[in-house]
Amino acid sequence: MSNNKTNARQKIRYRIRKKVIGSNSVPRLSVFRSNSDIYVQLIDDSNGQTLAAASSKQKDIAAQKAPKIEKSKMVGEAIARKASELGLKKVVFDRGGYLYHGRVKAVAEGARQAGLDF
Repeated sequence: MSNNKTNARQKIRYRIRKKVIGSNSVPRLSVFRSNSDIYVQLIDDSNGQTLAAASSKQKDIAAQKAPKIEKSKMVGEAIARKASELGLKKVVFDRGGYLYHGRVKAVAEGARQAGLDF
């Protein structure tokens, strides 16, 4: 059963990636969600480079005793800080085949509150 779920998510990912393309000036904010952690990257697809990354495994975020949704929001804020250090304000959001709900939504809200525009 999990194989079908994985295949369905993969199809959704490919469908999203046809439309969502990051560039150097407007990178793609890609989200990966595991059972315990969440990871985000700013990706420049034209050069195939990761510009910045953040995750719930970073020491300052992992040290906090908070629910996963709160940590996801902190990850969103962390990636927004790194983006502003690179001089980036605008990104395109890639939810990675996940529903825009729960932890994925929390990342997006945290990034928006910290100043990213998408």
